[in-house]
Amino acid sequence: MSSTAQQPPEQSTARSDQLTKVSIAVGFAVLCATYMLNAMDRQLFYPLLPDISKELGFSLAESGWLATGFTLGLALAGLPTGYLADRLSRKAIIMVSVLVYSLGTLAIPLSVGIADMSVYRLVSGVGEGVQATALYAVVGAFFFHRRSVAAGVIGVAFGAGVFLGPLLGTNLAGGFGTWRAPFFLFASVGLLLCLLTALFVSRKLTEAVTGGTGESAAVSYDHVPASPYNRNVLGVGLVSAVSGLVVYGYLGLYPTFLRESLGFTPGDAALAVSFFGFGAMMALPAGWLGDRMSQPRLLAFALAATAVSTYFMYQVATTPSAQYVLSFLVGTFGSGFLFTNCATAMQRAVRPEHVGRGAGLFILFYYVAAAFSGLLFARLVGLLGWDGAGLWQLTILPIVGIAAVALLQTSKMVLPRQAAK
Repeated sequence: MSSTAQQPPEQSTARSDQLTKVSIAVGFAVLCATYMLNAMDRQLFYPLLPDISKELGFSLAESGWLATGFTLGLALAGLPTGYLADRLSRKAIIMVSVLVYSLGTLAIPLSVGIADMSVYRLVSGVGEGVQATALYAVVGAFFFHRRSVAAGVIGVAFGAGVFLGPLLGTNLAGGFGTWRAPFFLFASVGLLLCLLTALFVSRKLTEAVTGGTGESAAVSYDHVPASPYNRNVLGVGLVSAVSGLVVYGYLGLYPTFLRESLGFTPGDAALAVSFFGFGAMMALPAGWLGDRMSQPRLLAFALAATAVSTYFMYQVATTPSAQYVLSFLVGTFGSGFLFTNCATAMQRAVRPEHVGRGAGLFILFYYVAAAFSGLLFARLVGLLGWDGAGLWQLTILPIVGIAAVALLQTSKMVLPRQAAK
């Protein structure tokens, strides 16, 4: 029996022409807000990590694990959620996921040591992974022919969260005199967004199949491998894994590098991390390009540009202004370009009925690598220093990752509407 046949009646009959533009805009805005909070919850932890580690006595390796180990939860959630997103209500999946990561965030300030904080971080990661997978499945189905642009809008929301999270977090921590305060506040916002999702997000938006119109059903996808486990999936998966190792290797300990190696103040370090969020907002033009040009070439370009940016970040720049610019560039190419186009290229590597599976595979590849990136980076710092670790993990690795792009065969992928004509 086909996966489409197993879907609920709502999924098989949902069409965009049954929704008004206002209901689509409002529903999509609420979904974007939930993903922005997802990003804020992740980014909140990094600039506060030096203070958390100092109070609870964590080593650099333990700090590196806490910084990025939570993404193992995202990775483990990806594949099963992708399978379920092709069969169950995506709206329900998103609501439950927001509730889970908010409860995980709520529990973090209650931690007393490395063991329980690791568990709470992992719970947050599971919720965030489930939400990301289901949300990208919604984008891939409802906005079928413009999925990269729609994913770019999601990326802008993520970038806004990356920008706001560190600034709001450090200000709230300073204002209340404790690093615990912002975690309680952000968790409360998550509970509110669960309610807003229930009220304002239509199932006709979340349960659509292969786009909002019936035209995609008349198109043949025989050129795409029938199995969702194919050469293109492997190629995009390897690029995604490299991206996860690089981006989260940078994010996890970047504030610590700035404060311990370059002597930045907590405020300057938080602002530098926030500029990564500004760069991540470039996901919208990155997505627009992904719908109009060769994605393999775009991915190779983004990997090379990320390598150049991280080289100057860890080998050359020492002033706040220079680090702000470089953090913006790493956000632009590492998140805006790589994350957005890896996510949509993975969906284009599978047939439309497996769009949820494609979203799950991307999350799996990306976040398994990300989970161990902070620990790896901390070990490299211990062996080679900050500049050596930055060189090998953040500069040389993305150059090596360009080789994975050679595995991609665009002739066996679902092409954007323009490319198909």
